[in-house]
Amino acid sequence: MITVYGPTVDQETRCVHYHSEKDIIAIRFKCCDKYYPCYECHDACEDHQRAVWPKAEWNEKAILCGVCQTELTINEYQSVTHCPTCKSAFNEGCKTHYHLYFATR
Repeated sequence: MITVYGPTVDQETRCVHYHSEKDIIAIRFKCCDKYYPCYECHDACEDHQRAVWPKAEWNEKAILCGVCQTELTINEYQSVTHCPTCKSAFNEGCKTHYHLYFATR
């Protein structure tokens, strides 16, 4: 099982900041190689600045489905609305935070 750091509230990677039914992914942060449910969890637990994934590395597995533990590449994650393995729905609102995790150019 992959460790997810930060103030999680359940086994499906929901955290104190984002805990709707669809908030089931964790992101492996480029800067520290640790999975966190969100940028706020990362910032509360780490003493370094966040680093975004450069587009050239979007084939790296950096997204974790909290329901089934499937790891997705950033490209895979950005092209789906559900986990391809367990079919659990991902929060479509996360797209508004992509710039916090993934380089825009």
